[in-house]
Amino acid sequence: MNATQSLFSKGAAPASLLENVDARTKLAGSNRMEILLFSLGTHETFGINVFKVREVSKTPSITKAPHMPDGVEGLISLRGNVIPCVSLSKVMGLADAPSERGGSMMVTEYSKRTLGFLVHGVDRIIRVEWDKVRAPESVTSGSHAYITAITELPDGKLVSIVDVEQIMANTFGEAIIGQIERMASGDDLNVFFVDDSAVARKKIVEVLEKLGVKHKHAQNGLEAWTRLSGMAAHAQQSGRDLREEVNLILVDAEMPEMDGYVLTKNIKSDSRFEGIPVVMHSSLSSEANRSMGKSVGVDSYVAKFDADALAETLRPLLMKSQRD
Repeated sequence: MNATQSLFSKGAAPASLLENVDARTKLAGSNRMEILLFSLGTHETFGINVFKVREVSKTPSITKAPHMPDGVEGLISLRGNVIPCVSLSKVMGLADAPSERGGSMMVTEYSKRTLGFLVHGVDRIIRVEWDKVRAPESVTSGSHAYITAITELPDGKLVSIVDVEQIMANTFGEAIIGQIERMASGDDLNVFFVDDSAVARKKIVEVLEKLGVKHKHAQNGLEAWTRLSGMAAHAQQSGRDLREEVNLILVDAEMPEMDGYVLTKNIKSDSRFEGIPVVMHSSLSSEANRSMGKSVGVDSYVAKFDADALAETLRPLLMKSQRD
């Protein structure tokens, strides 16, 4: 199958687009992803990772509720659960988008939270190679704050992949980082982390600084692998232990250019990184994704964004790395 070959015909019913998603979890680790294409009523084409989408339907009847954040149209009841519905065009400030709510709703599951995203229409699912996905600044200038990456269709049309983390943070507020006990020997510990979301990077830094550990970071998997390889080569040439520079590596799952699964496979297959644990930190918190993480050798898997869970996952691994 070509990198962007459509898996469904353009005229397929929206509900059918997400059938058998679980059967395609094997894509994780192959440096490929599937993107659900949708429109917000402008000339642009947008996309979202299929693994974040639970189902697609026509926009249902929405109940208005008081004191809703800007862009939240109201609430719906979905199989016994009450979930907020967010107008993506309003949240993203698309002035040229139609004023109506939109004809379709994508039910998203992200970081253990369920939301309805209201969109103008849903098109189809495409399959892309992560190395064909670029950060916005590497493709075009002035990219919108809510776009985390861009890829290109065979006809040359660009697809803007929405940054769900940024949308969540700006709509509902950023996660509050509470009290986290500082590690006694944190000053001697180093964490290298990689995440393509500015919101996630900010929160990870807050947790690491509360733990009292030093840190470096990269913004995508390929950049991370390039920097980590350079650190390993330098340590090898100088006869030093690489763990003097990095005691733990924290990776996101979905990132432009190289995903976290391939990055982890690269690290775990390179003897220079022996003894350095890899933790996967991802909004893709399903059992299928956890299993894929295990299959490529991650030492632990923690769902975004629970600061306490992240800190308590990192703490024993860092302590063990220091003892070893």
